[in-house]
Parts: sequence; structure tokens; C-alpha cells
Amino acid sequence: MPWFPARTEKDAESFLKERFSEKRFAYAICRKETNVPFGYIYISDDESRDLGYGLRSDFWNRGYATEAAAAVLQKAREAGFKYVTATHDRNNPQSGRVMQKAGMTYRYSYTEQWQPKDRSVVFRMYQINFDEGIFVYGRYREMYPHFIESDL
Repeated sequence: MPWFPARTEKDAESFLKERFSEKRFAYAICRKETNVPFGYIYISDDESRDLGYGLRSDFWNRGYATEAAAAVLQKAREAGFKYVTATHDRNNPQSGRVMQKAGMTYRYSYTEQWQPKDRSVVFRMYQINFDEGIFVYGRYREMYPHFIESDL
């Protein structure tokens, strides 16, 4: 994640309200049995329609992110979105597998100086088109050096 971890529960609450309270597609990820949040998922309201998610590490590799992504992508389809994008750090291929399992396909990679941690990151950009068109969202490609990886 580009941001630093919250140090207190109050900091976490403020962060979540600031980042997600105005988003149309923003949800907590919970187990049905407990209804206690252990992650989040959202689709940004800007033109990228970027899907983002995060889970506590003790919930990784259990299918929760994939299940949540599929559900939110279905809501986006029903709402009339033409496409949704998602990016992941190349050093986190598990996130890319979530995107693939949710039906997204790799389009290109780009290098960005990630803030506020100020480090260079290679991102892989995935996309799903709901209208079965061939459109590829190109803003990241235009803003940053980009390339196609063939060894995925």
C-alpha cells in the first residue's frame, strides 16, 4: 500500500472515512459468521474505475478477495460501467491472481514513483470490459513509462 499503517483505531477510522465515505462502491469485507471487518474493497469514482482491495494478512490466500472482487465487479456491471481497471505491484503476484480469477486480463505494466513512501514501483494493469469491446484504459500508459510483460 502506498500509505503508512494507522497507529491507532482513531487514525484508522479517520483514514477510512476520508478515503471511502464518498465512494459509491466501497465495502468492508467480513465473514458472514462474525460480521467483523478484516478488509475493504472499492471501485474508484474517477475515469479509471480502479478496483482496490486490501485484507489483513491472516486472511490472505483463502479466496476472500476473489469472492469480494467478483461481487463488486458484478455490481459495477449492473450499474452500467463499461469497464473496470485494477493495478498491482509486480512484487505482489497474488494480487494479480485475484484479478485474473475475477475475470480481469493483463493489459500492460508501468513504472511509477509511489507516494507517500517515495519508491519506484512496477505496476501491472488489469482490466475487464463489460461491453465485450477491445477498449484499453490508457491513462497510466500515457503518464508513466510502460511496457508489456510476456512472462506472466
